[in-house]
Amino acid sequence: MRVGAARAAAVHWVAAHARSAPGYRGAYFSGSTVGLPDDAELAPSSDVDVVVVTEEPDPPAKPGKLRYEEALLEITYVPLAELGDPETVLTSYHLAGSFRVDTVIDDPTGGLGALYASVSPRFAERGWVRRRCLDARHRVENRLAAFDASAPFHEQVPAWMFPTGVTTHVLLVAALRNPTVRLRYRAVREVLSGYGQPELYRELLELLGCADVSGRRVRHHVGELARTFDATVPVARTPFFFSSDLTAQARPIAVDGSLELLDRGEHREAVFWIVATFARCHTVLAADDPALHAARLPAFEAAVAELTGITGTADILARREEVTRFLPRLWTAAEDILVANPDITG
Repeated sequence: MRVGAARAAAVHWVAAHARSAPGYRGAYFSGSTVGLPDDAELAPSSDVDVVVVTEEPDPPAKPGKLRYEEALLEITYVPLAELGDPETVLTSYHLAGSFRVDTVIDDPTGGLGALYASVSPRFAERGWVRRRCLDARHRVENRLAAFDASAPFHEQVPAWMFPTGVTTHVLLVAALRNPTVRLRYRAVREVLSGYGQPELYRELLELLGCADVSGRRVRHHVGELARTFDATVPVARTPFFFSSDLTAQARPIAVDGSLELLDRGEHREAVFWIVATFARCHTVLAADDPALHAARLPAFEAAVAELTGITGTADILARREEVTRFLPRLWTAAEDILVANPDITG
């Protein structure tokens, strides 16, 4: 499917399903398709991110991934209050990128257009880019500090891994690149190579624990993930913020997307989302099918041990300290990219 056709499906979904909702104030595109031309090919393992703006201070649970007119959409809600101040948006590394270009789908009040007009001209100014890099760094620090060593192991793993992965976002933001979720390591590898810092990429992989993992072993664990994923989907009942990532519609991204990376020789780049998805499956199974959770837990523990080198809480705490010690070096690299980036102004 072409990006333009998927965008058209998103526009139709907003008109049919979002516009009439109480508190609706507009919608815009976000994520990896922002800035892509309409004639670009949308991979089966990619979706189109749509953000619905609502006056509700506590928006309903996001619909998440869904098929509409053959396009895979990812629907998220954002409170209008988060978008009220252009300078707050400019400082937020996960919000600002959507307003670098005109992504507005529907704007009944004119507020989104005004926000774009204010954010876009300043998006690449050095001061705002640095603030967004700092926003990402603070996310690493704060989430690692909040790590709960008493939580079950399948919750500890993502609580360590996601903030560790945000180290890539610090660099992607400095390079004015989309801080993508699933493909963050692939994207940061390209950035570091382009800015003459390829040696830093191995350090990022070492923090994750997969610098020397083999493609053969990663492929084995993708097979185990597929079995767990397919067992989780039919029993999932308890709502989680990531529930839409564990559905039949999401399988092309959650499982097949990792296989695509493997087929391209990017097995290390696949590890992050393999482990994240594995952990999320077990969070669901622990709530909705404890017997199946127990039966599949050894496969998860083996994947975490072999792909990241983590075998228990002590390992996570040690790795957390390694990430914290690495942050000054990461910040120096981000500053170097800020200086060298020809697209940054001011």
